[in-house]
Amino acid sequence: MHIGGFIGSTALAVAVGVLSPATAAQAADAPVVAAKSAYVIDSAGTIHFSKRETRRVPVASLVKVMTAYVVLREAKLGDTITITAADVKHATANDGTTASLKKGERLTVRDLLYGLMLPSGADAASALARTYGPGNAAFVAKMNAAAQRLNLADTRYTNPDGLPTPAKGGYSTAVDQAKLAQVALGDSTFRTVVGQTVHKVAKTASHRAHTWRNTNKLLKQADGVLGVKTGYTSAAGFCLLFAGERGGRQVVGVLLGDQDARRFSTAEKLLDYAGEQIAGS
Repeated sequence: MHIGGFIGSTALAVAVGVLSPATAAQAADAPVVAAKSAYVIDSAGTIHFSKRETRRVPVASLVKVMTAYVVLREAKLGDTITITAADVKHATANDGTTASLKKGERLTVRDLLYGLMLPSGADAASALARTYGPGNAAFVAKMNAAAQRLNLADTRYTNPDGLPTPAKGGYSTAVDQAKLAQVALGDSTFRTVVGQTVHKVAKTASHRAHTWRNTNKLLKQADGVLGVKTGYTSAAGFCLLFAGERGGRQVVGVLLGDQDARRFSTAEKLLDYAGEQIAGS
């Protein structure tokens, strides 16, 4: 277990809605945000930006944040999982992004978490859910139970990868995704994984060599960035869950239904905007 004792009192209070955070006024110089939904909050509970933040929408691969959260509660990082043909087929048949896993490869949970979060591997998601459900349906039930415990009242999961098939109807909100990120980032393993730009797995007798690159361009684009996750489906549009350190606080932001390149520049502007407000408070 890696998450049970990691949640700080402030982060937990924000995540479950115990605090009544003060909302910073969105000044005239606030960044222009074209995303359909957006939300930015810091670790002191100050809301720096909000736009349709409680609107229920699909969130694409941001779903994998909850997948990682559940796995970290269920697994040991050194556990080894054998990739099946079904794991590989699931990703390719549904036009999902993959970690280029092959049938018969055996990788540790630690490495599969990188495969899940950096290249956004639906094959890694399948292998983890199959093992720690056990089975997809049981794993999704654990995801929804975790959402309920964390008071994510406007979130429903239907699969561990955010793909629009085979299950439909999953949704969340910008507010709920920010709450989840605040909790997940308290885990040192999760934070290390999502903060890496590249992860290399050396070839062994059990698996091929892998090099996974993070799809989150913000890590290279701005200073003090912690992660967290990108996502895209035609239904969700381009999504970004991001976090950074500004003014001694952790700032978490969410952009849902945006354009690809624009989401990263907008996120950088929102981080800096939050930092300016923190400095002036």
